[in-house]
Amino acid sequence: MEFVNTKDDIIPSNTSEHSTKGANDHRHHYTLFFFTSFLNSKPPFPNPKSTSSSPQSYIKKGRNPRENSIFLFFINPSIRSCSSTDTCTSLIIEYFQNGNVFIDGERGIAETDTDFICATMDWWPPEKCDYGSCSWGYASLLNVDLNNTIFQNAIKAFSPLKIRLGGSLQDELVYETEDQTESCIPFSKNTSSLFNFNPGCLPLSRWDELNTFFNETGAVIIFGLNALNGRKVQADSSTIGAWDSTNAESFIRYTVKKNYTIYAWELGNELSGNGVGAKVTASQYAIDTTTLKNIVEEIYDGIEPKPLIISPGGFFDAKWFKDFINKTTEILDVVTHHIYNLGPGVDQNLVEKILNPSVLDNEIDTFKQLKNILETSGSLASAWVGEAGGAYNSGHNLVTNAFVFSFWYLDQLGMSAVYNTKTYCRQSLIGGNYGLLNTTTFVPNPDYYSALLWHRLMGTTVLSTNFSGSKKIRSYAHCAKQSDGITLLLINLDKTTTFNVNLSLKMSIEIQMVRGGSRTREEYHLTGKDGNLHSQTMVLNGKDLILNPEGEIPPLEPLYVSSLKPIVVAPYSIVFAHIPYLTLDACSNLVMEF
Repeated sequence: MEFVNTKDDIIPSNTSEHSTKGANDHRHHYTLFFFTSFLNSKPPFPNPKSTSSSPQSYIKKGRNPRENSIFLFFINPSIRSCSSTDTCTSLIIEYFQNGNVFIDGERGIAETDTDFICATMDWWPPEKCDYGSCSWGYASLLNVDLNNTIFQNAIKAFSPLKIRLGGSLQDELVYETEDQTESCIPFSKNTSSLFNFNPGCLPLSRWDELNTFFNETGAVIIFGLNALNGRKVQADSSTIGAWDSTNAESFIRYTVKKNYTIYAWELGNELSGNGVGAKVTASQYAIDTTTLKNIVEEIYDGIEPKPLIISPGGFFDAKWFKDFINKTTEILDVVTHHIYNLGPGVDQNLVEKILNPSVLDNEIDTFKQLKNILETSGSLASAWVGEAGGAYNSGHNLVTNAFVFSFWYLDQLGMSAVYNTKTYCRQSLIGGNYGLLNTTTFVPNPDYYSALLWHRLMGTTVLSTNFSGSKKIRSYAHCAKQSDGITLLLINLDKTTTFNVNLSLKMSIEIQMVRGGSRTREEYHLTGKDGNLHSQTMVLNGKDLILNPEGEIPPLEPLYVSSLKPIVVAPYSIVFAHIPYLTLDACSNLVMEF
């Protein structure tokens, strides 16, 4: 990938601004002309004497460019277009061999939280089984090994990692109180009960242990409260009654008394719309969320910052969410929704769905609708994906915990960010067949490394990004995180095609490239071991990512690639490309307009 800035290749500007700046401050200032119709068409700037209509013939006759190079023609700011019959001699055309990523560098289109990556931990006991597979083991918040070194290191590597504590059984969980006289009984199997388990209890001693662990690993905690307490669930799954907040209030008071830090309190799990197992009307849920807000305000009086109020933590239903948001505009900080858009984990066509661009695009409408509801409601709340495992009922072994799932996961991260999602919580950190970590060994699955690379490379400002050349390439770009330039994410869903990807920028202002500055970019190529989509070993730049004997997360080291070369995206691979030598207005102006 090349930004041509040599004496022979650039047509000098006739404007005094360009001639003065170029001489005095050791920088070249260029305004790019943006075009979209070069591939698979006649040249946009033809040579009148040429008898060929192919862009390849024209380029070879006119410039004889080196293979795999990009040539940008720069345009005088006074020139905005060329006639179809005139030769534009002041332009150098970009030649794209396989595909082109077009990025709007003028302004960002959305903003995420700094710590966009989030993962969930659940309450499921070992007896939780789906389709004959019991995949949770000892991964519950009630029994997971908090002393495991790999587990600790995996969380510390994010510094910090948001962890949402919740799931289906949170609405069956009671919290031990300091004056409690009866035993704190754990969940037990009962096929006649909601989710096939009797209600269980969280001992305060275990809550103490968890908070010690969270503090030591630097985790940022979102706690999902039981929203069914006090209600009666009817045969049609509807509920009668308001939320009884007594037990939750006691638990929150204990948490504050012990100086445990909670980033957010969330009310309920999957009770919105038609619900899963039970449902609550939007009006009643708004009343209950207001109750939670008042409790938090009272208990945290004088304590800053106060925890966020999050709700409803359910599947998106446009009418229900609109009613709920309109009734909570003054009290809600975050609206959460869940995503399992691939269907049941038992589906034998999951891989085909993951690799199908049309299936991946199906979730766009949800993000669009929620964004629109928030923007038109007057609410100050932001949107989170509060839980997303892709395939419900614990996922599918060797699919949702294997390399192939990174295609779905990273596409979800990119897509949700485009629509102003602030945080994305993956189901799960550990447990089920969709954990970032292996349930038994705690060894990271491939998606763990995908999440970690995103966390380290992708900044908060989202850039408008489009790929031209194939629907099989998914592309997303952000301003880089804690560094100059941008980070580009390219996902190749194609089995046989390697794409040489070049970059075009739409700019109404100048791109500044410091003379003598970095002209290499950092690339992170992700593949499954031996090219196997079902591999549970992530390969980075040809090297297996394996823990060392001390259980430490391996370094994620890039390849350094000349800017003269295109980004080469192999079949069934994923590439993060950090391009530090681009200074875009969108990435220097922190005041975003939406």
